[in-house]
Amino acid sequence: MKKIKSEEIKVEKVVQQVVETRDVVFEEEDGLESFLGKQVILFCLNYHYAGRLIGVNKTCVLLEDASVVFETGSFEAPKWKDAQKLGKDPHYVMISAIESFRLGK
Repeated sequence: MKKIKSEEIKVEKVVQQVVETRDVVFEEEDGLESFLGKQVILFCLNYHYAGRLIGVNKTCVLLEDASVVFETGSFEAPKWKDAQKLGKDPHYVMISAIESFRLGK
């Protein structure tokens, strides 16, 4: 025969829940590393280079399908006004020569 028996159990009731914050130090990808895999243009000391950013280290960056951009033309235009391909091999650019950079076309 099955019977019902009462047992005592502990139940925790939350009356108030408080959210506290703390500062945590973390490393976030930014700068050139945040553009990995994207089309970029690098404004350097002597030339401008455009291509797909495929590598970044302490001394240089690696561009795939790279071009030298001799004349940008309008930044809203779909293509650079005068850009000449640097061949099929990936192209390295020294970080020390880069003055500024942004997403390319």
